[in-house]
Amino acid sequence: MTQTSPPGWHPDPGYTGFGPRQERWWDGTQWTDHLRVPPAAARSRRIRIGAGITAAVVVLAAVGGGVYLLNDDSGGSNASASSPSASPSPGPDRQRGGPGDSGGNGGDRGDGGSSESPEQDQPEIEKGYATDLASGISIPVPDGWKGESGMGAGVTTGSYACPGDTDEKCVRGGVFSAPAEALKLTTKTAKATAEKDIKTNAEASYGEKIYGGITSHEELKSEAVTVAGQQGYRVRWKVVTKNGDDGYVESLAFPSPLAKDMLVVVRSGFDINSKAPALSVLDDMTKGIKAASGGGSGGGTDA
Repeated sequence: MTQTSPPGWHPDPGYTGFGPRQERWWDGTQWTDHLRVPPAAARSRRIRIGAGITAAVVVLAAVGGGVYLLNDDSGGSNASASSPSASPSPGPDRQRGGPGDSGGNGGDRGDGGSSESPEQDQPEIEKGYATDLASGISIPVPDGWKGESGMGAGVTTGSYACPGDTDEKCVRGGVFSAPAEALKLTTKTAKATAEKDIKTNAEASYGEKIYGGITSHEELKSEAVTVAGQQGYRVRWKVVTKNGDDGYVESLAFPSPLAKDMLVVVRSGFDINSKAPALSVLDDMTKGIKAASGGGSGGGTDA
């Protein structure tokens, strides 16, 4: 490693192989905590959801209280609720080596690096939040919960073996986000998107494989709500299952702070039992969702 490597954005040396690789800022001496989606992945401040990104976000497609996290399409390992962050903070090894280190901590960009500042209009991962880099939002992580940041975000608590498949991990409470496009939702408004997604969310969270199926449901909420400064809509159900715990599921949709024509879906689910978090925690988390640091304001709040 030479000391002449200029500051700039370089492939994140902490990349785990899960999802698209992000870039980390090298300040000329060490790796910093600044992360961004490579500029090639964005157009007009909107993250393009291509086949590769969609495959990564599909890991979060089945979400909710008792939900397990699916494998991605790349053949990677199962991403359980306790899996490490897709974008870990730089550790000692990464602080020693730079972009041109022959030890493999980074690798050449091939373009001579970049002199632009890390303080630019790209989402960043913030302490105390799980950041969805594709959607440009950050979800608060309550004390004792686990947060996952990346191309899609997740906040979970209370991991346990799923009642219908003990090889899979379920959680007592979970809140997950992804762009609507990545979840193959083509509806154009927040209301239509939430109303369409709630059934899929419920079946994925408490469906046949892990809870024996849903025998009935009751709609608890169907209302407009402001999230991260955007006018959105949420639908909440209480579901009764054949096996295991019953649960609450919610589908929340709103325009991304990155671009108002990109809809974000936040799927939530909480078990109903003494070990599960109170439903009020979900309301607090929804109120705490914000535009990711460096992600911009989206230029509007149209529903």
